[in-house]
Amino acid sequence: MDRLNDLGEFLRSRRAQLRPEQLGLVNYGRRRVAGLRREEVAQLAGVSVTYYTRLEQGLTDRASDAVLDAVARVLQLDEEARAHLYRLARGRRGDRLKARKPEKLRQSIALMVDSFAAAGVPALVIGRSTDVLAWNRLAHALLAGHLDFDAPSRPADRPNIARMVFLDPHVRELYPDWKRKCRDTVDDLRVVAGLYQDDARLAELVGELSMKSPEFTALWNNHSVKACAYMMREFRHPVVGPLTLANELLVLPDDDGQRMALFHAEPGSASEAALRLLADLNQPSAPAPRSAEPQHSVSNGG
Repeated sequence: MDRLNDLGEFLRSRRAQLRPEQLGLVNYGRRRVAGLRREEVAQLAGVSVTYYTRLEQGLTDRASDAVLDAVARVLQLDEEARAHLYRLARGRRGDRLKARKPEKLRQSIALMVDSFAAAGVPALVIGRSTDVLAWNRLAHALLAGHLDFDAPSRPADRPNIARMVFLDPHVRELYPDWKRKCRDTVDDLRVVAGLYQDDARLAELVGELSMKSPEFTALWNNHSVKACAYMMREFRHPVVGPLTLANELLVLPDDDGQRMALFHAEPGSASEAALRLLADLNQPSAPAPRSAEPQHSVSNGG
C-alpha cells in the first residue's frame, strides 16, 4: 500500500463515478473518459489543472486544507470518504512498512468476551489487520465452528475475518448475501488501511487477497470507504438454520486498532431461539465427576 499512489487511485475512482450533469456541466455527447475529466475537477475546485494532475499522480503531498475541502466538495465525498482523503493526503511521504509485533489482548477484555456467552451474546475481538484475537464459544460456533476454537490464542494461527470471507468456502456459505458481506468487509478494510498506512501485516493481507480473489480485487479497486459500526446481518447456519442478527462493532479506545464485535437477536424472535439452541449445543464439556473413594469396612473386633 503506497500512500500517494492510493491517493491518486482514490481520486481517479471517485471522479469516474460522477456524471458531468450531476455538477451542472454540459455533456457534449460521447466522452473519452468515464465520469469527470481532470480539467473539470480542477476548474470546479478552483485549482490549476497542472496542480490537480500532480495530486492524482502522487507528485505532491502538500495539499492545503482548502484544496482538499474543495476537491472533496466537487467529488461529493461523504464524511467518511472525506476523512479518508485527508488521511491519505496527510500521511508522511516515504514511510516504510513496519513489521509490528503480534497484537496482544488485555486480560480484562478476554474475560469480558467470555462473560457475554453467559448472556447468550456471541462476542469476539478483531485486531488491526482483522485477525480474530479472541472469541467466546458462541461466536466461534456462529461464525467458524469448523476452525479450532483455540486458534486465536496462537498468533501464527489466528483466523482472519477478511481472509475467511473471501477464501473460506464454509464462511461463504454462511452468508445468504455473500456479496454484501464482501462489500462491507472491503469498505471497512479501506478505512483501516487508511489509518495504518505503514502496517506491513495489512499490506500483506491486501496483496494476498488481491492475488487469490477476483471479487476482492474488483471491490478494492473501487476505493469505496465505509466504517461498518452497525448492521443487520443474515446467516444461513449449517446447524441451527437461518438467523437475523444485529451486529455492533465497538472500538476499544485503549487498544490501538482493536474492536469488539457483538451479535444479538430480537427478543422473542425465531433467531433468538436459534441462537439459544446454538449456545446449548456448544456448552463447554463439564469436567468428569471424581470417582467416589472406596469404602472400607471397619471391624469392630467382635
